[in-house]
Amino acid sequence: MRQKSSNEKLPAASEKRAGPQGSQTLLRGLDMLDQVVDGPIPLPELSARMGLTRSTTHRLANALIDRGFLVFFPREGYQLGPKLLQLGFLAQSQVDLIQTARPHIESLAMRTEDTVHLGRLDDERALYLDKIPGRRRVEISSRVGDRQPLTSTGLGKALMVDTPPSEWRRLFDTDHASGGVPIDYAVWEERMKSYAAAGRAFDLEENEDQIRCVAAPIRDASNRIVGAISVSSAAQYMDDQRMDALSDDVLATARAISTDLGWQDEKATRK
Repeated sequence: MRQKSSNEKLPAASEKRAGPQGSQTLLRGLDMLDQVVDGPIPLPELSARMGLTRSTTHRLANALIDRGFLVFFPREGYQLGPKLLQLGFLAQSQVDLIQTARPHIESLAMRTEDTVHLGRLDDERALYLDKIPGRRRVEISSRVGDRQPLTSTGLGKALMVDTPPSEWRRLFDTDHASGGVPIDYAVWEERMKSYAAAGRAFDLEENEDQIRCVAAPIRDASNRIVGAISVSSAAQYMDDQRMDALSDDVLATARAISTDLGWQDEKATRK
């Protein structure tokens, strides 16, 4: 039997209790990120801080490097990676958007008596961030955290009003390959052209049977679309005339949220 040399580091107690799988690996990864917040740390020091063998530390660090959570600099050590910067930016913008939009969408829901949603783009899907239920007895299946197709939802199409038309067909085909309400692309394209021109979008029962909505984009200080809002209700409360009438209120609410995020109406400033 091979005997351990006096220089070989014994496994930490935590290593003896469980293998490098599951929740313990996750916790070790998070602990490692905490250890490198002050700057590059070489492997021996990181290993000592973690209470792990160098081989285990190296293996765990490499896994984090592969995902972008850490980077390694020769002769310097490990440092926080670009993935954390990306996630931090997205988390901050998401929290700011929800908090900024909340009083506006609550007021819109009260005025319209319909369900109001807030969402943003997430990997070519519409991610629902907030939902204010309406006063009408209308059941809408959406939930906060849902990710819905861009091309069949009002929120999604509002998020797309700045998207180049050359991208529309690809997004449409991707969404409808995974299901959704059948609709001819030529019809959808003509509708999308009108939405882009008007700066707002409709859902004409394309995502959920008997549910219609009016949606508009939210912009930040750079004029980039960072989210969207929608007013949704049963088709019986959403005939064409009411949807046209609601458009002004939805657009005004989206612009008010945008203004709070630093957006400036160029048309207004030129007057």
